[in-house]
Amino acid sequence: MIIFGTKGYLYQLAILTLVCARCGNPAAHTLRKRVTKFTLFFVPLFPFSTKYTTQCTFCGAEQQVTREQAEQLQAQEAGGEAYGPAGQQPYQRP
Repeated sequence: MIIFGTKGYLYQLAILTLVCARCGNPAAHTLRKRVTKFTLFFVPLFPFSTKYTTQCTFCGAEQQVTREQAEQLQAQEAGGEAYGPAGQQPYQRP
């Protein structure tokens, strides 16, 4: 008898201030990485799916981004700038 399946892991990569594409509010967005791994006898062996998303903390809207966009957002967050993926604008303080 062989027991196999999948297990998901969720990593929070950064918290960014962006203008939400859905609600239009300048709010914090969490940048997350979801990795799904194949398991054999409940032991995770290798990842077979990786997805990156941003989620608005104000309205809860979630938007999928590419790996390159996620890396760019992380780099800009570390540098003090925050630009959103397509459809999202950076929050500029008055």
